[in-house]
Amino acid sequence: MGFLDFIFGTKKRQVQDFLDNGAVVLDVRTQREWDKGHIENSKHIPLDDLHNHVNKLKQMNKPFVVCCESGIRSAKAAKFLNLNNIEATNGGGWVNLSKKL
Repeated sequence: MGFLDFIFGTKKRQVQDFLDNGAVVLDVRTQREWDKGHIENSKHIPLDDLHNHVNKLKQMNKPFVVCCESGIRSAKAAKFLNLNNIEATNGGGWVNLSKKL
């Protein structure tokens, strides 16, 4: 197992652990992207609007697996949520994440 396999394997396990423990999938793509397709039963809050929903997400009292198109916006969103004391991890692109569900 190489270094990159170790890093990405750890990330995959973390996402799976979150999902196994009842995490909510949070999609932070735009409305237009969401309308073209999304993970069934996921929550949708565009990244630009996430700051307006912190209290609502805290009240859910659940961890979150955050996804977007490629994983860049979801990484930003997960970091933002963690800084606001909400347990979250970056699930990457929604298409790949949907294969784990």
